[in-house]
Amino acid sequence: MRFLLILSIAVLCSLPLRAEVTDSIGNNTVERNEWGGKLIKSPFGLGLDLQTKYVWRGMEMMTEDSAPVLFPSINYSYKGLFVYAMGGYAVNGKYAEVDFGVGYTLPNGIGIAVNDYYYPSIDSKEDHYMKGGRNTGHWLEAVLSYNPSNIPVWATLSNFFYGADKYIDDKGAEKQAYSTYLEIGSFYNFLDYNRISLALGAALNKSCYTGYEHDFSLCNIELKYTYSVNFKSGWQLPLSVAYIYNPVFNKSFVNFTANLAF
Repeated sequence: MRFLLILSIAVLCSLPLRAEVTDSIGNNTVERNEWGGKLIKSPFGLGLDLQTKYVWRGMEMMTEDSAPVLFPSINYSYKGLFVYAMGGYAVNGKYAEVDFGVGYTLPNGIGIAVNDYYYPSIDSKEDHYMKGGRNTGHWLEAVLSYNPSNIPVWATLSNFFYGADKYIDDKGAEKQAYSTYLEIGSFYNFLDYNRISLALGAALNKSCYTGYEHDFSLCNIELKYTYSVNFKSGWQLPLSVAYIYNPVFNKSFVNFTANLAF
C-alpha cells in the first residue's frame, strides 16, 4: 500500500501543469491548463509575516509566555475585491488565531471590509469554532478605510459589531461593547521603497483596547521604519522596526516585522 501511494505521488508529480495548443504547422498558440482553460496570471497570493512581539492597535496580545508569532496567509484579489484567510501562531505554542475577511476598495481609495477574528483553544484537540449565538468566540468587525494614492495619508475606522466583544457593566450585566477604533497616519517614502511612517490610534468608547475601563483614549502611537531588501528577480522583502507606545497602559514596545509575500 505504501509503495502504491508513493508511485501515485510520483506519477502525479510527473504530469505537466500546462499544455500547449499547436496549429497545423507546429507553432505554439495558446497555453492551456489540464482543464482546458487558458493560462492566466493567478489571482491568489501567499504570505508569511513574522513579528517578534505581537502588538496590534496598541494592544499587547500575549501578556504571558510572550514569544514571536508567525502569520501564514492566503488571499484572492480581483480588481478592488480582496478576500483572505490568515492564521497566527506563537512559536512556543501559547497562542493561536484564525482570521477571515473580505473587502472592496474603490478607485478613489475608499474601502469597506468585514473581518472575523477567532482564537482557537491551544490546550485541547477540540474547539467550538462553529458555535454561534451570544456565547460565540468570534469577533466580527466592520471597517471603513481611506487610503488615497496621491496623498501620503491613511485613515481607518473599525467597529466590533458582533461576537465576543463584551464587558460587565456597573449592574453586573453583560453588554456588547461595540469597541470602536480610529487610526490616522502618514508616511514619507525614500528610494528603493523604503519608508518611515507615523500612526495615531484612539479608542472611541469603553472598549477592548482600554480593558473596558476607559472611554475615549489615545491607545496607540507607532513610529515605524521599513527597509526593503530588493532582489534581482524583482522580489522585495520588507523589513521593519517599530517603536510603539500605548498611553492607556503607559507601556512601550520595540517590534521587528518581516513580511514575505508571494
